[in-house]
Amino acid sequence: MRVYLDNNATTKVDPVVFEEMKPYFVEKYGNPNSLHQFASEVHPALKTAMQKIYAGINAPKEDSVVITSCATESNNWVLKSIYFSEILTGKKNHIIISEVEHPSVIATAMWIESMGCKVTYLPINNEGLIDAEDVRKAITDKTALVSVMWANNETGAIFPVAEIGDICAEHGVPFHTDAVQAIGKTPVSVQAINVDYLTFSAHKFHGPKGVGALYIKKGRELLPLFHGGSQMGGYRSGTLNVPGIVGMGKAIEQAVDALDFEMPEVRELRDEFEDALLEIPDTFVVTPRNKRTPNTILISFRGIEGESMLWDLNNAGIAASTGSACASEDLEANSVMEAIGADDDLAHTAIRFSLSRYTTQEELDYTLDVVKKAVERLRGISSTYSYAPEGHVSGLEAHH
Repeated sequence: MRVYLDNNATTKVDPVVFEEMKPYFVEKYGNPNSLHQFASEVHPALKTAMQKIYAGINAPKEDSVVITSCATESNNWVLKSIYFSEILTGKKNHIIISEVEHPSVIATAMWIESMGCKVTYLPINNEGLIDAEDVRKAITDKTALVSVMWANNETGAIFPVAEIGDICAEHGVPFHTDAVQAIGKTPVSVQAINVDYLTFSAHKFHGPKGVGALYIKKGRELLPLFHGGSQMGGYRSGTLNVPGIVGMGKAIEQAVDALDFEMPEVRELRDEFEDALLEIPDTFVVTPRNKRTPNTILISFRGIEGESMLWDLNNAGIAASTGSACASEDLEANSVMEAIGADDDLAHTAIRFSLSRYTTQEELDYTLDVVKKAVERLRGISSTYSYAPEGHVSGLEAHH
C-alpha cells in the first residue's frame, strides 16, 4: 500500500480542479495581455477564478489579490518591500516575527537583520503557541511590520491572529500573516481580522503547484518585486499563469465548500489515529487538539531519530516528514521542538503526519501497524533508549 500523509508539504490536485484546468493548456492558450481572440477567450475564466479566490478569503472588491508563483515569493515580497520602503529609508528599523515562521519568512527576516534592521523573534510556549501580548510588548514606534503565521506548518497550531491584528491596528503597524496552512482547514476571512497582507498557495489545498497569491488591503502599498510589465495592475510583472489561476480558483472554492462537512471527518480520523499512536509508550504530541488544525500531528517517539523512522515508513510506502519540506534537506533538529524547549535528543525525534480529505481509515490502520513495528525495531537498536534509566524523563517531557 502507498499512503500519503505529508499533506502539509503538498497535496494531490483535486481531479475536479484538474478537469477545470485542462482546456487552458492546449485549447485556450492565448496570452491574456495580447489583443486578439486567442487572448480574449481566456478572460472569462480568469475573471471567474479571481472571483472565487476573493470569495475564498472573503476579500472585499476594493482590496487587491495579486497572483504570485508561490507563498515563498509572496512572503519575500512583503518583507523585502517593507525593508526597501520603510527601513532602508530610515523611517523604521524594526520588524517582529515568530521564531517558528516558515523558512521563507525566517530567512528573509535574517537577511533584513544582516542589513542592520532589528528583528524580534517571538517565542512559543511549551504547547507551541504564541501569546498575543508578546506582540504588544515588542512593538515600538520604530516597528515597520509584524509577520505571524495563521497556522503552523509543523504542529498545526493556530495562532491568535485576530488578537495580533487588533494589537497591530491599535499601534498603526502593518500586519502580515502567512495563511498557507490555514485555508481549507479552518475558516479564513480577511474581514474577520485586522490583516493588511495575507499569503496563500494553491498546492496546499488540492490546487496546482507553482501558483499562489498575496492579499493586500486597500491603502497598504507594496513596491513591486518584479518589473517589466503591467500585469496585476503593475504589482507583479510576468505573463499570467492562466491554468494555474483557474486551478487555484476552483481549488479554493472546493476547499472552502468542504470545510463544514469534510474537516470534521478528517479531524475524527486524525484524533483516532493520534489516540492509537499515543498508546505506544514514551510518545507525546505537541499542541492540544483544540488549538491546532484538524489534519496535523507532530509526534515524538523517544529514542528514535526522526530520519530513521522516515526510512522505515518510506520503505513501507508511507509518506510523512520531520518538519517543513522547504528545510527538510538540512537534517537539523526540528525547529518547533527546539523552540518549545526539547533537549537535543528529543528535538530529533519528531515526525509529522498530515492528513487530507482523501485519507482513509484503511490507510491509517496500515500506517499504525508499520509505526508500531518500526518503533520496536528502532528502539531495540537505540542506545539512547535502551540504556536510559527506568522512569527517566528528558527534555520537554518534563513539562508535560
